[in-house]
Amino acid sequence: MRYLKIISLLFISLSILTCASSPTGRSRVLLVSDPEINKMGADAFKDIKAKTPIESGARENTYVKCIANAILAVIEDDTGVQSWEVVVFKDNSANAFALPGGKIGVHTGILPVAKTTGQLAAVMGHEVAHVLARHGAERISDATIMNKGMGAVGAASGNNSAVMGAIGAGAQFGVMLPFSRKHESEADILGLEYMAKAGFDPKESIDLWKNMSAMGGSKPMEIMSTHPSDETRMKQLNEKLPDANKLYEEAKAKGKNPGCKL
Repeated sequence: MRYLKIISLLFISLSILTCASSPTGRSRVLLVSDPEINKMGADAFKDIKAKTPIESGARENTYVKCIANAILAVIEDDTGVQSWEVVVFKDNSANAFALPGGKIGVHTGILPVAKTTGQLAAVMGHEVAHVLARHGAERISDATIMNKGMGAVGAASGNNSAVMGAIGAGAQFGVMLPFSRKHESEADILGLEYMAKAGFDPKESIDLWKNMSAMGGSKPMEIMSTHPSDETRMKQLNEKLPDANKLYEEAKAKGKNPGCKL
């Protein structure tokens, strides 16, 4: 009888943690709480700042933070974060990321690729969407359930490289667990909404992916890749443009004009 009670309690606890759906309505399992995942992100970001040169130029910092602040002003953050931290890193890689706990990192190497304010807004909106959609927590939960070596949820803290890879800090820690196609597509859709609400032209998101595609490099066929192809992403963004344009027009009518300049 005692064991039955324990099992019942475990099922009740699991059901409380797993009753979750993504912002686009997907059913999923979340075994990691917001405070847990936020601490992981904050710990990772602290380590990244200690190991990566930080850009001190006022021009770059003012530009990146202007775009970030415009996006952050329109999101609905229910992850328990009180304020976000934005850091520009002096790194030539075309990279940007956001981590749970309200952390955004932008590499100077992304600026020649995301050539306009709208294009960089698309990048940052996408990365923030990964955090708000709790994709990191979802990946850790999935890996825990499938016993892929992530270990127990309670042990998922500190600078464990697999955990850091799961929450989006993989490039900095040498282990990259790429977001799945469903996560990438979801972040594209949400990021498009964020940038439009902030007053950035949503069409710029498609121009961004044209630039990304023009960078070339070896890319696997989509069916063998965890990421949607550049063509698929642009097609999906195009399909969402009518709704995004409405949000953009509403934002302009409200006087939203970020006016960020590099």
